[in-house]
Amino acid sequence: MLGVTSCLLVLSIIGGIIGSVFSPQNSILGSITSSVSGAFQSVGNWFSDLFAKVGSNEELMLETSSLKSEVNDLTNKLLDYEKALQENEMYKKYYGIKEQNPDYLMQPAMLISRNADDPYGSFNINKGSLQGISLNDPVITDAGLVGYISEVNPSFSKVTTVIDTAISCGGADRRTRDAGIISGELALAEKGKTRLNNLLRSSEVASGDYIVTSGGGVFPEGILIGTVDSVHNETYNTALYAVITPVVDFAEIRDVMVITYFSGQGNAQGE
Repeated sequence: MLGVTSCLLVLSIIGGIIGSVFSPQNSILGSITSSVSGAFQSVGNWFSDLFAKVGSNEELMLETSSLKSEVNDLTNKLLDYEKALQENEMYKKYYGIKEQNPDYLMQPAMLISRNADDPYGSFNINKGSLQGISLNDPVITDAGLVGYISEVNPSFSKVTTVIDTAISCGGADRRTRDAGIISGELALAEKGKTRLNNLLRSSEVASGDYIVTSGGGVFPEGILIGTVDSVHNETYNTALYAVITPVVDFAEIRDVMVITYFSGQGNAQGE
């Protein structure tokens, strides 16, 4: 375009010189020259307008790009703000727990996926070893015990729930102090329930009692597990067991708190 414009400019100058020699009023050649000169002038004006429009479009593109960048920046700030609000609300829920247990160190986390093929309701959270999460860390909600960390990766972890057969958690009746072991059973897990095993025949555990963690291992003492549905005789020995309905609805979990440290924390289940 620059080359064409240069050629047109040269031709315009030549046309002007010829036009000055051959006046349109005195010569046919002058008339032709005047017409050609006018045509060149029109073409030159068209190119000038075109360059002006191109320049204007470039400015518009630059302004649009700048506005998009500002919008993206504001969107990121809004997302960070909403995340901070959510975490603040979570900490409010757990304020009472922290106040009663000042030794607890806790890390908030969000559920990112459920393991659909697991009948015990395990799921993954968005925190891992990079955020201080370790194997066997207890996992809770503001309602009570969820389970523990069974797998750890740098940026995510797996949570095994309290209704799983893999769990072995000391539990005690808050009213009678009768103690047993919380461990899952597939038939009960399908109903969202678990068992408190190894209760003495003389225990006074009854329907409606609250069961809490007894401490001394992976789980700190006093975290609410669930309520007693019913008490039964074991099939192969003289002990009793209680069917427990957890206080946490695993299907409704969205956010959890991982206890990364507490006084007397064990390194493995049962320690």
